Amino acid sequence: MSTNATASPKTARGAATRARIVDAATDLVRAHGAANTTIDAVIEASKVSKSQIYHYFADKDDLVLAVIQRQAECVLGTHEELLRKLNSLAGLRRWRDAVVELTRQTNCAGGCPLGSLASELSETPRTRAALAQSFTRWASYFEAAFERIQIRAGKRPGGDLKELSEAMLASLQGGLLLAQTKRSTRPLELALDMAIDHAAARLGL
Repeated sequence: MSTNATASPKTARGAATRARIVDAATDLVRAHGAANTTIDAVIEASKVSKSQIYHYFADKDDLVLAVIQRQAECVLGTHEELLRKLNSLAGLRRWRDAVVELTRQTNCAGGCPLGSLASELSETPRTRAALAQSFTRWASYFEAAFERIQIRAGKRPGGDLKELSEAMLASLQGGLLLAQTKRSTRPLELALDMAIDHAAARLGL
């Protein structure tokens, strides 16, 4: 995913500066939303100059794209680690338990970082495209896991695994949203349990 930055860091110091800017912007957007995050606030939080901001980012939209990329790396990295070797329904349920536990540890606050960005930024073409790409990549982890599950069960991979993967991701996002709203993991547990039962039926297990 490209952030279309005006310049790429050419030194370790430059890379560290750019990373500090993106880190500060990510924290501010997470806390206050993209609309309420100003370039001046990012400058203050990252302790850099305005010229440094505009050396690496053409404008605020460019910086927001970098925030999406950073959140995608964080969220998808966690789920890829949980899903990349998954090859059984038992493993899928362990993933479910891990997601519920991670949500419980935050007291259900904040919701999904990518989901929160999507609710705010999906009406702008560039940010919508970046978010859609991230969600597509996330769904691909489920698709690969479902195929491994079928193979391990001695079945020929088949059925519309792409649709099933999107349904699983939709259940996850909806469950996280309701968990955030109700400050309870119960909606997330119900959504994932029903999604897994549906997946088992569709996979012929």
